[in-house]
Amino acid sequence: MDADGHQDGFDLKLNAAVSSQLNIPVIASGGGGTLDHFADALTVGQADAVLAASVFHYGTYTVSEVKTHLHHRGIPVRLIHDVVPSE
Repeated sequence: MDADGHQDGFDLKLNAAVSSQLNIPVIASGGGGTLDHFADALTVGQADAVLAASVFHYGTYTVSEVKTHLHHRGIPVRLIHDVVPSE
């Protein structure tokens, strides 16, 4: 949480260390500022998910832009067109 709101990137070493020791999902939080920060948290940092706020609140990126970037990096995400509307 030390990096929360700074948008300088997630603590990849810490996330990887925690992920490698636990059998539960790990969510990277605090630090996402670029599209690659999110992808790196899921690959290098071995997180199961990422949490973001500032980039959405300030309009830096949309959820769709982040998901599209992750998809292009080969990271499985549920894209908008994959969602089936409820009847």
